[in-house]
Amino acid sequence: MPSESLNRRDFLKLGALAGAATALAALPVRAQAAPSPVTLDECMAMTPQAMADASGPVSAAWQAILQAAAAIRNPGLRAQVQEILNNPAPTVTKAIGTSEKRAIYKELAAKGLIPDVSEADFLPPSSSASTPPQPFRSAPGSGYASHHAYPGGLCTHTGLNTRVSMALYDGYREVYGYMLDRDVVIAAQLLHDLHKPWVFQWNANGESRTERPLAGTGEHHTLGVAESIARKVPAEVIVAQACAHNHPRTDKDEAQVVGWLTAASIIAGVDPVAYGLLAADGKTLPLPRRQEGFVTHLGDHDWVLTVPANQWVLPIMEKVAVRDYGISRNDLKAKPFHQFRNYVYSQATIMSLYETYAAKGEPELVRTIHAIVTHA
Repeated sequence: MPSESLNRRDFLKLGALAGAATALAALPVRAQAAPSPVTLDECMAMTPQAMADASGPVSAAWQAILQAAAAIRNPGLRAQVQEILNNPAPTVTKAIGTSEKRAIYKELAAKGLIPDVSEADFLPPSSSASTPPQPFRSAPGSGYASHHAYPGGLCTHTGLNTRVSMALYDGYREVYGYMLDRDVVIAAQLLHDLHKPWVFQWNANGESRTERPLAGTGEHHTLGVAESIARKVPAEVIVAQACAHNHPRTDKDEAQVVGWLTAASIIAGVDPVAYGLLAADGKTLPLPRRQEGFVTHLGDHDWVLTVPANQWVLPIMEKVAVRDYGISRNDLKAKPFHQFRNYVYSQATIMSLYETYAAKGEPELVRTIHAIVTHA
């Protein structure tokens, strides 16, 4: 897949990282129109998809993601990425019946790639290999106690990560005078969390499903790599995608990435060496190691601030819920608070709420919450 030359101005003209419109996306999120406030009862009745669809930041991020995918130059890869984003179904499970699942589990266990997870808990529930449990745009960005844990959080997380990755692409070109494979940089970042809609399904109580470990990381990562293999995404993109959670800087680091690619290949039923995912000895990434994987890894570091931002905002959300909205303390771990939290987070984003708190203090944060959900 040849590298393409494109300067930042032309790239932005294409709208590759724009929102619904380039001019709108260039504005800060808080400069966009605020949502009309809803009542607590209305909030309680909303589905995760309705919350995501009502969110300006989520909608803008989703449009930016689609624009980024549309800017991929290689038509085959572009079509693959667009299809996955629009239909993140677990197609990798099409050939996995009960006996195949048992055999895959046993092989993973024999290689030490699935400790502390039972065969029954291996693979998230799915009613169809052709239809996702939810759209990409309504999924959270991570587990319920972690980053972007709200409907549409996957969009804002992926949208920012893609901007960061392209800024790194531009930086290497401008500072060092060479171009990485732009298509790989875009595609790998867009696909790096492709199976969070499957893994983090919304439960009836307003929380998302608890993720299981797989090959030494959250299962969404390895399952996403397996899905890319099942959809026949080019090897160079899959290797970069696998590097999102770590980079091959040391033997120990690289062994983790090799483990994810190995586990994903077992699940997808392919030979990772023959596919081009590993070197001939199966112990390293293809040599020489490409830099696009490092860019994908660096671009996925949004969590460094977004995880603690959630932890620092959440206690204030709980206090406000009890004091101003009549949500009982017993319901702070139940659907009433989860619905309230999900809606406020989805409309403002955790990051915007935290910045309001950090820059202007708790009273302004409380006023922001009141502007999203009306209170007596």
